[in-house]
Amino acid sequence: MTRRVEVVEDILSANDHLAAQNRERLEAAGVFSVNLMASPGAGKTSLIERTAAGLGSEMRLAVIDGDLATSLDADRAAAAGAQAVQINTGGQCHLDAAMVRRGLEELDLSQVELLLVENVGNLVCPSAFDLGTRTRVLIASVPEGDDKPFKYPGSYHSIDVVLLNKIDLLPYVAFDVKRFLHGVEVLNPSLQSFLVSCQTGEGLEAWFAWLRREVAGMRAEVVR
Repeated sequence: MTRRVEVVEDILSANDHLAAQNRERLEAAGVFSVNLMASPGAGKTSLIERTAAGLGSEMRLAVIDGDLATSLDADRAAAAGAQAVQINTGGQCHLDAAMVRRGLEELDLSQVELLLVENVGNLVCPSAFDLGTRTRVLIASVPEGDDKPFKYPGSYHSIDVVLLNKIDLLPYVAFDVKRFLHGVEVLNPSLQSFLVSCQTGEGLEAWFAWLRREVAGMRAEVVR
């Protein structure tokens, strides 16, 4: 047991070192970067498509897409107008900083202002691995149920923003929005939250506005 703990600590320490390098590289280039995490089917790729369509005319957007196999999600991001790089994890249940570094090598960061990193669909493994992004965003969805903050506290505690997607289904699904948000706020009182529907577009403008402010803030830091 002791040896296993030591190995895990070594892996996480090495990952954190690479993540710090990724962060330095991104911030030096003035790129605002987001680690998008969610369960399978919560709407990560749909959110990326909507974001590319909503902000593509205002800023240069790139996507690093992590998946177990195939390039389907990266193809969708590219079709929406984003620069897209596919990272296949070969069965690993999360992206890590080394994978993201390989993705960054394929991008011209001087031509990127907003980078969205789509992590593997999972609510457990991704939260343990820093990728070097500026912020961490978790996408929840109404069909998953309102108890997810209580069942996966580690995932919700380590994020900066939560989006509750598929709110168009609220009339048809037993989901208590107040209970969900209370669970989120107990774990992380400073968390920014958005209620959205990638299907209808409801609530997405608030998400876009937040990204605009964050990207502008990153630009200002680089100028200073």
